[in-house]
Amino acid sequence: MKSPICEKLNIEFPLIAFTHCRDVVVEVSKAGAMGVLGAAQFDAESLEIELNWIDEHIDGMPYGVDLIAPTSMAVTDDDASSEEILELVPDEHRNYAVNILAQHQIDSTDVYKNQTGSTGAFLTAGKASNIIDVAFSHPISLIANALGVPPRYMIEMGKLNNVQVAALVGAKEHAVKQVEAGVDILVVAGTEAGGHCGDVSTLVLVPEVCQAVAAYDVPVLAAGGIVTGRQMAACMAMGAAGAWTGSMWLTTTESEVSPVIKNKYTAASSRQTVRTKARTGKYSRQLRSAWTDAWESEDAPDPLPMPLQSLVTESPLGRVTKLAETGHQGAKQLATYFVGQGVGLMDSIQSTRSLVYEFMEDFLQAKERLMDAFGDE
Repeated sequence: MKSPICEKLNIEFPLIAFTHCRDVVVEVSKAGAMGVLGAAQFDAESLEIELNWIDEHIDGMPYGVDLIAPTSMAVTDDDASSEEILELVPDEHRNYAVNILAQHQIDSTDVYKNQTGSTGAFLTAGKASNIIDVAFSHPISLIANALGVPPRYMIEMGKLNNVQVAALVGAKEHAVKQVEAGVDILVVAGTEAGGHCGDVSTLVLVPEVCQAVAAYDVPVLAAGGIVTGRQMAACMAMGAAGAWTGSMWLTTTESEVSPVIKNKYTAASSRQTVRTKARTGKYSRQLRSAWTDAWESEDAPDPLPMPLQSLVTESPLGRVTKLAETGHQGAKQLATYFVGQGVGLMDSIQSTRSLVYEFMEDFLQAKERLMDAFGDE
């Protein structure tokens, strides 16, 4: 295809797949698109293991890495101890989470017992540099920052190593700041997106950003609710050079997501998601459940800033998922995970490779419909 994304990343089809699963990364790249590994849950040592595995299985095809090094955080000190970080979390928030579990007949007596206080996915400056160094020690073609302007070090390393640096944005003004900072690719994510997202729809945001950065040589990848080829075709008609997708890979057979969550996804409609700060401290979209409803209640404490809210939510939700897999009814009601509004179109569980080919075919059919619409009568 004639797309600047294909040229920049040396891929056949301008479809980028964000995923936390290394198997999905490999399968997407081998099918002619490109997989990007979400490195949020890894430290430097575990990321090294994951990337080594990808290098051994991807047959030299291009792939990327996505990090979360947010511009603003409640914890910025690399030397802060686990105890110091945990002390920043009020008992009120933990107690509220524990009560949610109790109301659904889930034992919560030790749910926070082994908590380390690690900020996990959210990297302070020093930790980000360590992860970035690991990423650039592998033959990646792209590195992305999911929140805010990428660290200066990431941009400099990208230029030095001929690796494309991408950044996710949810507003026009953020896009302008990103290109001024020197990013190579913009991922323009509408509010329909799963995970962290803004409040402007993809249909409005993509052409708005394309217009705002027209003077720069920076291609746009459309994101937010895109799970079909026809949606990518529509976004390319608005000026995008391709699509960045995430949610659609969650229901693949290779995905790391629990079967309980996959079944919830395939049964859900596009209206069964919620955008809230209650999971991470910044707005993110996830599947609506009894858990998300509880945090939207007037009785719920206000979410803590990133990354402290995750120290409240992730341990209880980890227990919920494990119990849901055993058939525990209360846990099944609470079970939730990140997903975009495109979930209403995710109605089957299939292999990653077949999903890529289905997406490509759908794109080509949409292209033909457009050509027919503008053809001679």
